[in-house]
Amino acid sequence: MEEQQTAKTNELPVASGDFTDQDSSDDFFTSKGVDDSSEWYADWPQLQALLRNHLSFPPSAPPPAELSILVPACGNSRLSEHLYDDGFKNITNVDFSKVVVSAMLRRNVEERPLMKWRVMDMTNIQFANGTFDAIVDKGGLDALVESELGLRSGILYISEVKRLLKAGGRYICLTLAKSHVLGLLFSKFRFGWKTNIYSIAHEASSGTTKKQAYILVAEKSILTVDHELFEALERENTIRAEYSNGTDTWYSLEDLKLGVKGNIRKLEPGRHVKLFLGETGVSRFFYTGVLLDAIPETEPFSDRFRVVFLKKTQSSQKIIAAESRQWRILGSLKAARLLMIVLDSSHSNVTWDDIMRDIYYFVNQLAPVEIGDDINIVATSEDDMIDGIKQRILVHQVLSILTGPIFVEDVIYDHDLAKDLIFRRLCFERTENLVHSGAPLSIEGPNDSSASSGQPKVEHKILVTGFHKGVIAGLLLFSLHSERTTSAGVLVKTVIIGLGSGILPMFMRNCLPSLQIEVVELDPVVLNVASEYFGFTEDESLKVHITDATKFVRERANSEEVIVWLHTVIHAEGNDSSKVDVLVIDVGSSDSSSGLISPEADFVEESFLLTVKDSLSDNGLFVFKLISKYSSVRGSVYSKLRKVFSNLYHFYADGDFVEIIFALKKDSPIIAENELAEACEALARSLQHNNQDWATRVLHNSKLIKPLP
Repeated sequence: MEEQQTAKTNELPVASGDFTDQDSSDDFFTSKGVDDSSEWYADWPQLQALLRNHLSFPPSAPPPAELSILVPACGNSRLSEHLYDDGFKNITNVDFSKVVVSAMLRRNVEERPLMKWRVMDMTNIQFANGTFDAIVDKGGLDALVESELGLRSGILYISEVKRLLKAGGRYICLTLAKSHVLGLLFSKFRFGWKTNIYSIAHEASSGTTKKQAYILVAEKSILTVDHELFEALERENTIRAEYSNGTDTWYSLEDLKLGVKGNIRKLEPGRHVKLFLGETGVSRFFYTGVLLDAIPETEPFSDRFRVVFLKKTQSSQKIIAAESRQWRILGSLKAARLLMIVLDSSHSNVTWDDIMRDIYYFVNQLAPVEIGDDINIVATSEDDMIDGIKQRILVHQVLSILTGPIFVEDVIYDHDLAKDLIFRRLCFERTENLVHSGAPLSIEGPNDSSASSGQPKVEHKILVTGFHKGVIAGLLLFSLHSERTTSAGVLVKTVIIGLGSGILPMFMRNCLPSLQIEVVELDPVVLNVASEYFGFTEDESLKVHITDATKFVRERANSEEVIVWLHTVIHAEGNDSSKVDVLVIDVGSSDSSSGLISPEADFVEESFLLTVKDSLSDNGLFVFKLISKYSSVRGSVYSKLRKVFSNLYHFYADGDFVEIIFALKKDSPIIAENELAEACEALARSLQHNNQDWATRVLHNSKLIKPLP
C-alpha cells in the first residue's frame, strides 16, 4: 500500500479504490502495474539526507548493512530500493496486496537479493516483539486514519510499531501532518519516547504535484523524571502550533486525563473538545466524538451529563464539522455536559448492548465528579431525528465501478412546511452518505422519460439544496460583468461538472432559457440513474459529455488557439469563442484523505484553477461548493484561489455546512451597491418561474453573497 490513496495527482484514476481493502488494492496494482511508481510525498533526493541522518544510530548499534528496517505498506514505491542502494541491506517490506508484493519481489530479486518481501496487514504484523531497529513508514498511517475505520486502524497499527521496535529503535513516519494524525501520533508516542518533526524540502518533479510533507521521528526511550515529561509536552504543543491548526486538534482520553484541556472531571462552562476514544485491550471498538460543557446562562438543565450516539451520515458529518450546530444541539437538549459519539461501519453488525458495555469505561471517565450517577445515555435513529425525517423508502441501489454504491431514496419529512410531500434524494456512499441533491415528487404523474417504468414525476422547477439555490443566486455576479447577457439571442455558455441527479441542469434549462448548458460526467451509471429515476433528458440546449472533467476544461482553455486558426469561419457563424461563461463544479470528493468532502482535491489545485481561468470567457464565473471538516483545509483552498483569482466571493448554505465559492475571471471588483441591486433585479426578470416565493428567497440569497475575506 502506497500513498496513492492520500495525495492524488492527475495520474491517479478516479476509481482507484480503497487501499485499506485488499481486493481493491490488488485490483489497482493489477490494472496500473508496479512499474508506475510515482512518489507523491517526496522523491529520493529530498529524503536521502534526512533518512540517512535518522538511521545513523550510536556506535554500539549495528552498522547500516545490518540495521534491521521494516517498511510497512510498501506498495510499489522505490523507497526501499533507494535505501538498499544507499547501504541499508537488511530491509523487510510488507504489504497486504499479493499482487504488488509478488511483482516487487520479481523486480528486485536479482539486483537486491538480501531484501525481503512479505504479504501482511500492517495492523497485524506477524513478527516477534523487538524485531526491528527502525520502521520507515511512507504515508501508511495517513492512509489508515482516513479509511472507513479511521482512528481504529491507526491505533492498531501504532500498537504494532511500538511492539516491534527494539529499545532505542526509531519510528520514522512520512506524513502530511494533518491535525488528527499529529494528535494520534503524540498521544501514542508520549510516554517513553523522544519525538520530533522535520519538514521535507518541497520540490516538484516530473510533472507531479506534491503536497508539503514532513518526517516525524519517535525514538523508543525511557522518561525517568517528571521534568522530562513536562519538556515532552511542551515540545508537542510547539509542534502542534507550528504544523497544525489548533482548531482541528483531536484529543484522546489519555490527553484529557493529563489535563491538556483543564480538569476534565469538572464542568468548565464553554469547554469544547474534539476527541477519539478507544484503546487496544480496553475496548473492542473505536469512536470519534465531541464533548461540550454548557454555559451557565442556559440553565436550568434537564440532564447533568447526556451521551448521544450518531450514525455516520450526512447529518452527523454536518454536526461534527460545524461547532455552531453542536452548541445548538446542546442548548436544545438542556444538558450541562454533552458527549456526542459518532458510530461508523465497524459498529454496524453489533448490538446496542455490546456498544454500551464497550463505551461504559470511557463515559465514566468523562463524567464530572459533581453529577454522581446522573448520566443519561440516548441513541438516535441516525439523521432521521436531526433532519426530521418521518419515513424513508429505498427506491433504487446500484454499484458503480467508478463511483461506488449509489442510492435513490424517497423521504417524507415530519414538519408542517413539507407535510404530505415526498422528496426524492440521491446519495453517494463514498462521500459519507452525503445527500447530493433532491427534489419533490409531483402528484401530476410520471415524467415523460420515466412513464414506461412507472416512476412518479420529479419536479424540475424547484431547487431544494442550498448549493443549487446558491448557484442560481450567484449568477448575478456574471450579470454584473457581462453586458452581452441582455443582448437578444446571445446564449450564456454554461458548463456543470458532475451530473448527479440532473436536477440543477434541468432547472436551469426550464427557468433560465438564456443558458446553453453542457454537463460533464465521468460515470455513465450516474447518467442512467438521473434519466430513469429523476426524469433527466437532453435536448438542443442541454447536452451531457461522458468524459474526464480535467480533459474537458483543458480543451476549453486551449480553444483560443483553434479560434485563431478558424477565425474567418467562426466570425461568420457569429460566435467568437468556445470559452465558458459559467463553470460550476458539483461533485464530492472520492478521497477523504484530502480533508475535503467537496470538491475533489484535484479541482482546487493551483494548476487546475489556472486551467479553469483560461477556460473562462473574459467575464466568466467559476462556482463550486467547499465542504471540509477542517478549517486548515479551507484556509489552504483560499490561499490557492487567491493565487489565481483576485475577485472572489462566498456564501454559506445549509446551516453553514456548505460554503459556496464564486470566482470571477475579471479583476475589477463590485464596488457600487446600486450595481448589486440592479443585478438582482435582472436576475428576477431572468427567472421564468411560477413560484414567486421561491424566486424571492433566491434573490434574498443573492444579497448575502459577500467578498471572500
